Amino acid sequence: MKIGIIGSGSWGTALGQVLADNQHEVLIWGRKLDEVVDIHLYSQNETYFPGIKLNESLDATQDFEEVVNADVVLLAVPTGAVEEVSKRLNETLTRPVTIINVAKGFHPETHELLIDVIERVVDAEKRLGVVSLIGPSHAEEVVLRDLTTINAVSLNQDAAELVQNLFSNDYFRVYTNNDVIGAQVGVAIKNIIAIASGCLQGLDYGDNARAALMTRGLAEMTRFGVALGGEAETFLGLCGVGDLIVTATSQHSRNFQAGFMIGKNNSAQAFFDTNDKTVEGVFAAKVVHNMAKSMNVSMPITEEVYKVVFEGKEPVTAIRELMQRDLKAE
Repeated sequence: MKIGIIGSGSWGTALGQVLADNQHEVLIWGRKLDEVVDIHLYSQNETYFPGIKLNESLDATQDFEEVVNADVVLLAVPTGAVEEVSKRLNETLTRPVTIINVAKGFHPETHELLIDVIERVVDAEKRLGVVSLIGPSHAEEVVLRDLTTINAVSLNQDAAELVQNLFSNDYFRVYTNNDVIGAQVGVAIKNIIAIASGCLQGLDYGDNARAALMTRGLAEMTRFGVALGGEAETFLGLCGVGDLIVTATSQHSRNFQAGFMIGKNNSAQAFFDTNDKTVEGVFAAKVVHNMAKSMNVSMPITEEVYKVVFEGKEPVTAIRELMQRDLKAE
């Protein structure tokens, strides 16, 4: 099958290799010429995967029209770019395609889930189905063909099963899921909890603290997701506790690393002064904090992460206040 990938970053490249390994025709579009040339001429992407040789059938271009002239189009762009890229996709498509989104989070201004953004922007007659491919996964491991399991999430079962079959092989396993609200909420909020987890590490707290954070973070995630219409069971699966574990414990996680720097300095300022990468949990913290307030949903960990990141609160103070909240039953 012919598949176009929009985005030559780590995730677009790693997923492109999975598809190439499965004998599909894969073409990646990239905004940065050096990444495109690296993939096209040398079968590598040194920016993200130094020293790693990619599947030689994987190719890249800066011709947007050529990439979207495919059976399936995969959006591998940051959350904040999904609407802009979807608009360009809608303007360029000449026939209906299945659209896969791999970004995690909410629209920064409208607070929409990303599937809703794509379906709002791309005309119905130009899409056969929209699927979120999300779950516990790091591109750094997928590109090495380490064992990975994730979800193809969609209300369109045929589209979800198409994506499942496109990607599944002996190292990459895909399960279908139709809880589009719960799954998208889970993979967004875990980024916030991962920032908090990194803070704990940076402040030299131990395993007890991490276990408490992740458990209560899961409760918070579930409460918010159910309030939006998601299913509680989803948060015990790959897009809930699964993605929370991998993101809140791994050195590969940008959110964890951001939190670690914030904790190490007991301040978010140094992080903002030096960071040049997309850290989705920062944006998610603001959106979820505002949504939770308007919905009257209790999100104490998210609220403290928001205050640390956006209001200059010291992490040690945030942790102390979380521990001193009114006592209650679990």
